[in-house]
Amino acid sequence: MPKVAANLTMMFTEVPFPERFARAAKAGFAGVEFLFPYDHPPQEVAGWLKENRLVNALFNMPPGDWATGERGLAAMPGREAEFRGSVAKALDYARALGTERLHAMAGLLPAGADRARHRAVYVDNLRYAARELAKEGRTLLIEPINPRDMPDYFLNTQDEGHAICEEVGEPNLKVQMDFYHTQIVQGDVTMTLRKYFAGVGHVQIAGVPERHEPDTGELDNAYLMRVLDELGYDGWVGCEYRPRGRTEEGLGWLTAWT
Repeated sequence: MPKVAANLTMMFTEVPFPERFARAAKAGFAGVEFLFPYDHPPQEVAGWLKENRLVNALFNMPPGDWATGERGLAAMPGREAEFRGSVAKALDYARALGTERLHAMAGLLPAGADRARHRAVYVDNLRYAARELAKEGRTLLIEPINPRDMPDYFLNTQDEGHAICEEVGEPNLKVQMDFYHTQIVQGDVTMTLRKYFAGVGHVQIAGVPERHEPDTGELDNAYLMRVLDELGYDGWVGCEYRPRGRTEEGLGWLTAWT
């Protein structure tokens, strides 16, 4: 069974963010991930991790103005300077938190946009960010996200994600494979995982289609955990799902799988 990390943006939301670290540790998680830590000083977040003996598996670089609907900067022409600033800010937090993997969100493609232009900016920005992270031995991630949950998101498929990584050409750029998004967009999750495994830098799980506990819905995540073991995956599996009720009441899958 791979190492599993609780996503504190979606799980344990019954309590404020600072209290979720202790809840996750008590529930049996050794690692946590979250979308953004930037509402809190890095040393505070680092303290919550240390107090609860937790590893931070992943967080996202600043995505622009999230409150107004922005979902990333990496593929946004004209925002290159802001993107570089987001890399620097994320690295400040990564140093404090001991985080080895950072996710750069691509952003939403405007109506009528020149996709080729956005892709060229994306490739250049990812190359810059990957090289900055490589100086500190960190991995940069990109994630294909399904268009039902996030309409107009620039990157949707594992196929394109891995093609972009090849074009960028930096060895520390990997693709985040969320089985939930993969199932919705293209299905054939097991064979897609096998095909691209060498380029997968992080895995996430949730039930499909409601994005509840990973032991619900149409996707057999327990089977996929065995496939990850077979392939020799040694990274974290982020549990990025919305609990149906109180988080602890839906953790029977964790006991059963481990």
